[in-house]
Amino acid sequence: MLTLTPETKTLSPFPFLYNPMIRTQNPNPKILISLQKKNFSPPRTTPHCKSHYQNERGVEFDTGGTFFRHESATGRDLGVLAAALYKQKKGQLRVIDAMCGCGVRSLRYLVEANADFVLANDANEEYRGVIVKNLAKIDKGFGDGRRWIVSHFDANSVMTECYLQKDFFDFVDVDSFGSNSSFLRSAFGAIKMDGLLYITSTDGFSSGGHRPYQSLAAYGAYVRPMPYSNEVGLRMLIGGAVREASVLGFHVTPLFSYYSYHGPVFRVMLRVNWGKLTDNRHYGFITYCHQCGNSQTFSWDELSLISCPCSNAKKFMHDRKSLLNIVANFQGLRSVVVSGPLWTGPLHNATYITEVLHLAELWGWVGNGIGTDLEKLLRLMIDESDPKLLCGYIKLDEVASRAKVNSPPLRTMMNTMHKEGYAASRSHIVSNAIKTNCTMTECIRIAKDLQR
Repeated sequence: MLTLTPETKTLSPFPFLYNPMIRTQNPNPKILISLQKKNFSPPRTTPHCKSHYQNERGVEFDTGGTFFRHESATGRDLGVLAAALYKQKKGQLRVIDAMCGCGVRSLRYLVEANADFVLANDANEEYRGVIVKNLAKIDKGFGDGRRWIVSHFDANSVMTECYLQKDFFDFVDVDSFGSNSSFLRSAFGAIKMDGLLYITSTDGFSSGGHRPYQSLAAYGAYVRPMPYSNEVGLRMLIGGAVREASVLGFHVTPLFSYYSYHGPVFRVMLRVNWGKLTDNRHYGFITYCHQCGNSQTFSWDELSLISCPCSNAKKFMHDRKSLLNIVANFQGLRSVVVSGPLWTGPLHNATYITEVLHLAELWGWVGNGIGTDLEKLLRLMIDESDPKLLCGYIKLDEVASRAKVNSPPLRTMMNTMHKEGYAASRSHIVSNAIKTNCTMTECIRIAKDLQR
């Protein structure tokens, strides 16, 4: 229920969090009782959990018996930097940490990003003790000055209730598991316009093309096996968000996209605004030809034109001198696999990543030999932001195998590409791979030339 106070004329903060009873018009009492038992039972503490203290960027916290991966620290660093930049520009920062686990992200948003308020939610009530213990390092406050709240509801319930209460947040972090995309709509409903949405997928099987119907159901993309599956995973996640946002009348802009091998974990930071995309030039299809190794992108209008230059059917149909050429051509057509629809635009915003890097330098997280991994990652993201780069990346081992030569040095290969007018960048996903607008055919030629 909405409550207005005469003094402030604002909505009372989270009335549903203080009273876990469901107010519904549903006349079926069995459904009501079932929901209350499943999602809204009174929180419990777990004093029997052993303490497991960790430290990130000088912030100490206890993981207790919760699921925690220290390998995800870089993803948390990126989230904190983005939240802090938002606070600097907008002057306020209210955060939903929808699946907070032990509460480390919530704590870091409070301490490092100086968040005005954090709603730390986790559906597992047994985590309450460790979450409260961690957040208690920050004075909780009260009334309009309240800094944080801990709740134990389904993430969709929390974000939907925020939408119904018209209580919109600047920053929504949903660190979900697998390919659970059901939160996207409720997350869009809970966020302010021009706010930031930090989303996650850990479904490597779908990004690898091994569960095409799962990726179709979750993200609206039929994904086939491709040699750059981990980049496809990021594009699949962004594409699902683009589709869902469009249904609601929003559009999203990727600020950065981060892949980490553990899990695997795909994390994307999106800026959310009103208005649908004016066109779909960055929401289309990616093809890969197993015969020649070339990749291409196709728009919706070009679906009927999907083919590969190495298999031009019309050319050979008129060449009756060799039936073998015709047969070989159609074998080439069958070697082309298509994935989509996916995000086909840049994975990062170079200007934004540059601001993130400058803030990391200001905080002493990078520079002077400190934080070399984070600095390297951010600089690679800046390079990967070049709009001339095509989707995917080319592994030098594949180039060497097709060219039947030794694998050329990555830096030498990139320098040659640049001299010939191609765009080229290292990939933050695979160390021995290049993102470029140079085709595999040309890469093979260059690799052979370098061996002479």
